[in-house]
Amino acid sequence: MYKWIYILLFLFNMSVASAIDGPAKVKSINFIQDGEVSKLIVDFDKDVFAERTHIKDDKQIILDLKNVTADKKFLRGIDTSEFSGSAVFVSPYKKPGSKNDLRLAIQLRDNVRSFIEKKRNRIVLHLENRFGVFSKKKLEKSDVQLSSTSKSTNEKLNIPKSGSIEDILENLTLSGVKRYIGKKISINVIGVNYPELLRMIADTSGFNIIIDDDINGLRPLTLSLTNIPWDQALDTILSLGNLVGEKHSNILTIKTAVKARAQKKIELDQRNMNKIQEPMVTKIFPLSFATPAGIINIIGDYLTGAVIAGAVSSGQNVEQVGTAKIDERTNNLIVRDTVEVIERIKKIIETLDTETPQILIQSKIVEVNESYELRAGLGAGGLSASYDPIQSSSTIGDNSGTFSFSSAPTKGAPNIIAGTVDIYKRLTGLDFALELMESETKGRIVSSPKIITQNNQSASISTEDVKYFLVNPPAQAGAVNQPPTLQSVPAGISMKVTPRVTNDGSISMDISIQKGSFQAQADPTQPPPTSTSNIETKVLVANGSTIVVGGMFTTSSGLSESGIPFLKDLPLIGWLFRSSYNPNSSKNELVVFITPRVINQEEAGLVNRDSEGLGI
Repeated sequence: MYKWIYILLFLFNMSVASAIDGPAKVKSINFIQDGEVSKLIVDFDKDVFAERTHIKDDKQIILDLKNVTADKKFLRGIDTSEFSGSAVFVSPYKKPGSKNDLRLAIQLRDNVRSFIEKKRNRIVLHLENRFGVFSKKKLEKSDVQLSSTSKSTNEKLNIPKSGSIEDILENLTLSGVKRYIGKKISINVIGVNYPELLRMIADTSGFNIIIDDDINGLRPLTLSLTNIPWDQALDTILSLGNLVGEKHSNILTIKTAVKARAQKKIELDQRNMNKIQEPMVTKIFPLSFATPAGIINIIGDYLTGAVIAGAVSSGQNVEQVGTAKIDERTNNLIVRDTVEVIERIKKIIETLDTETPQILIQSKIVEVNESYELRAGLGAGGLSASYDPIQSSSTIGDNSGTFSFSSAPTKGAPNIIAGTVDIYKRLTGLDFALELMESETKGRIVSSPKIITQNNQSASISTEDVKYFLVNPPAQAGAVNQPPTLQSVPAGISMKVTPRVTNDGSISMDISIQKGSFQAQADPTQPPPTSTSNIETKVLVANGSTIVVGGMFTTSSGLSESGIPFLKDLPLIGWLFRSSYNPNSSKNELVVFITPRVINQEEAGLVNRDSEGLGI
């Protein structure tokens, strides 16, 4: 027996350990621009490990997420070129050769500094939109924060590969948090120019240095640094003077950040102008769902001529070398451009040319009516009789005791018991009608309109019920009476909805519902009264879920009673002097349910096929 208990405990511990050690799952990926800082925010369902790599030659920042999985809806590119920040495009994808690793490639306009911030189950990559936004103090603070969490996340800093001059300089020119390993030096100077300080560090450390002439115009610097690594001292001086260093083997070229950006701009212009000399190729892209005109409006900014025109300095004329044309007969897009641009446009079309989601919208409009009425007591007229004190005795004797009784209610009247006494002694015309009636009515009306529409396209459905009645025209003096005319009164139900599928698969809807119904018709010569209920709202619903978008509940109760004052309130016999007891109540309830569902989730790319196959 104990053996089986041990086995069960072992299996339980294994299942718990596998659940804890399982890969984290991405919950959301967002990109925001906060002033001069751009932020890439990734949320997970548990703690993760992240590693950042800056590839300066390609102007890319690689964010590697270890032991992380993501649904297919998160593996879509994010075009951030509309922002004025440093990031142009964010490409999330599974890391090649790894099963549970995710990689996010951030394409930059220019190399900028960055750092990672960890907040519980959230990773935030901070990018400066211009050089100098991140102060040295802020970068050092982020270094401390990352170091304090290194036990749980094992996140690595930018550390030189070795203690050689080349590796230290390579690490120094990277953006982000750095680890300094150079030989320790002390600097205590007052009013010394930047070039002299930089030469002092170069002579002490043994690397070659080239200093731009623009640095001579900077204000002299006063420093007091004691026993710190020389690469940290160099990095501090560069930050104080807003300087940028570029490494070429063991040679460090230092220039102002303004001049560095200007040179990068010139290099980019020259690189773009050189694209004109690249061979042009032509590729035909068949479009299945997207409209060619819409795709051309998007890819027009990525063609070679448009890119060069937006990148070169003002005043230069650039011809449009890349072209895109539409073949309306075959719904194909013909693009002529360089191989690099063609590959970029191919990825854009593969992402955008997907099947439009089809949304089935089901609604139920439930209307419930209940009414109750009770009548008990004397009917209209109550108890009536006459007394003749001067009637002759001969008449009394002849008709005494004449009595008629009827227990059958007349048509249209609620009488249960009715009696009449013609003459009894000196009473004549004794008449009464006793009412006793209870009525209860219950009704339920269910309407179920359904409609299918495409994403972001409005759709409506309606049905109408019409009742007809005769109307007598007004009489006119001296004119022949006109025959009655036939008129109609409509009442029905209509629904209009515009659904939009969000990136996480939920459905946002603009809903307008109108419900009309007929009421009881008191006069057949008059049109029947109608009532109308309207609902207009905007809701967000998970795919396939049901939501109550509106409801109205109305209840009423009444009690009518009339009679002779004072006498109607007498005990026991008071009912002889008042009308029947007539309490009544009614309840009306209207509830509207909406259930949206995407009927082509897999074709529209809203379902992760791998997860669906595993039953997740």
